[in-house]
Amino acid sequence: MEIVLSLAIGVLTASGLWLLFRPRTFQVILGLALLSYAVNLFIIASGRLRLDAPPIIGKSAEVDPSAFADPLPQALVLTAIVISFATTALLLVVLLASRGLTGTDHVDGEDGEL
Repeated sequence: MEIVLSLAIGVLTASGLWLLFRPRTFQVILGLALLSYAVNLFIIASGRLRLDAPPIIGKSAEVDPSAFADPLPQALVLTAIVISFATTALLLVVLLASRGLTGTDHVDGEDGEL
């Protein structure tokens, strides 16, 4: 399970960075989205990968913290999802305004040969 998650985080990070360095604005937006997904998976993985673990502690007298899921990374990821959605929306508005002013969708404003 850990290997699959590590590979997924690595592939998302590499794809996001590759798209981030592309000259078109839509590719930059997709790259930032993939990077945010990779960071969210990394934060979830930092809270231990535990299957079939309840997130809520019951009323039993003896509590073993290793038997429960850590709720802090889940809360951080939920906050990060909201922030990345707002950042993506703002970036789309800024890039659409830039396209309207310059007439091209290249990040540097110049429509050159690839």
